[in-house]
Amino acid sequence: MARMRHLLVRVMLVGVVLTLPAFVLTQSPAGDQVSARAKQLHDRAIVIDSHDDTTQRLVFDKTFNLGARNKNGHIDIPRMREGGLDALFFSIWVPSDVTGPPAVKRALDQIDAVREAARTMPKDLMLATTAADVRKAAAEHRIAALMGMEGGHMIDDDLRLLRVYAALGVRYMTLTHFKNNNWADATTDKAAHNGLTALGKDVVREMNRLGVMVDISHVSDKTFYDALEVSKAPVIASHSSVRAIANHPRNMTDDMMRALARNGGVMMINYHAAFLSEEFRVASEKKSGNVVESMAAMSKKCGGNEACTTMESERIDHEAMAKGELPKVMWEKIVEHIDHAVKVAGVEHVGLGSDFDGATMPLGMEDASKLPKLTDALLKKGYSEGDIEKILGGNILRVMEAVERVKGS
Repeated sequence: MARMRHLLVRVMLVGVVLTLPAFVLTQSPAGDQVSARAKQLHDRAIVIDSHDDTTQRLVFDKTFNLGARNKNGHIDIPRMREGGLDALFFSIWVPSDVTGPPAVKRALDQIDAVREAARTMPKDLMLATTAADVRKAAAEHRIAALMGMEGGHMIDDDLRLLRVYAALGVRYMTLTHFKNNNWADATTDKAAHNGLTALGKDVVREMNRLGVMVDISHVSDKTFYDALEVSKAPVIASHSSVRAIANHPRNMTDDMMRALARNGGVMMINYHAAFLSEEFRVASEKKSGNVVESMAAMSKKCGGNEACTTMESERIDHEAMAKGELPKVMWEKIVEHIDHAVKVAGVEHVGLGSDFDGATMPLGMEDASKLPKLTDALLKKGYSEGDIEKILGGNILRVMEAVERVKGS
C-alpha cells in the first residue's frame, strides 16, 4: 500500500511539472537568481558603468549589431536592458604604440562610431555629456551613451586636440594607457618623467577648465599623486581594483584610495580576472607574460583588430580556466573588491567600471545582463539601499556634477 501511494505521488508530481508554465522550467540557474528586493532596487537605481570597450567592435567588427542580442561579447542593447544598465562610458582607445596622426584618426573614428550609434538608435540610446543628461536618459528609459578617452597619447601633445575631443563629447581622459606618453608616466612602464611633466600638469588644468574628468587608471603612483595635487576637481579611477587583494600595479593601494577619497573622487571597480585574483594574476603572467606583453602578442595575432584582441584573449583565458590550466575566478571577487574599497575609502567613493568587451570577465559575470547579481550580493552583505544606489551610479554622477561646477574656471 505504501509503495502504491509513493507511486501515485510520483505520477502526480510528474503531471504537475509537465503542466507548469514554460517560464518556470526555463528560469536562470539558481546562481543567477536575485531577490525581488534586489531587482526593485536595481531597477530604481541609475546604474552606470564607467568603462567599456565595445567601441572596438563598432569600428572593427562589421557584423556586430549593438541593437541585437549577440552570442559573444559582453554588451549590446538587449543585454544592457536585461541587466538594468542605464549609462555606459564607451572607451575611445588606441594602443600606446600607435601615436601621432594615426592615433588621432583612430580616436576620431571611434568617437564618430559612438555618436552614430546614438543617432541611429534614438529609441534606445541618448548621447550624454552631463550628469543631467544621464538623469534625463534614465527618466526616458533610454541608455545614456557617454565617452571616455583611454590614453593621453591621443591628444598628440596638443591641448587644441583635447579641446576638440571635449567638444565632440569626451567626458574623461585616462592620462596614460599601458605605456608612458611624452608628459606622463604609466604604471606598467619604466618611469621616464617622475610623474607628470609641466605639459602634463597643463593637461590636467585644461581638463578641469573643459569639464573633462581626470582619470588616473593606468597611471604610475607618482603620476596619480601629481594629478591629485594639480586638479581643482575630483578625479576618477575609471576601471581599477584593489592592490591589497590582487597585487597588480594597475590596481590602487589603500593609501591611494584614501587620497582619492580626500580629493572627493571615485574609484570604479574593474572586473578583469587578473585584477581581481592574485592567484589568477600570477598564473596568467607565468603562462602568457604580463598584461602588456600578452595584449601585444594577441594584437599581432589578430592583425591589429582590437575587437579580436580582447575577445580572443578572454576566450583563451576561459578555456584555460575550464581545463584547470588557470585558476577559476568567480564573480563574487568583484563584491570582495567593492567591499574592501568601501571600508578603506568610504561608500561615497566606490563605483563600477567593468572593462566589458575589453577584459576577461570572472565566471558568472559573463555580460551586462548579470549586473543585478551585484546588487543582490551587496544587500546580502548588509549594505543599505541608499549606499548601494551610490555604488551603482550615484557616486560617479556626484563627481560629474562637481567637475561641471569647476568647468570654465
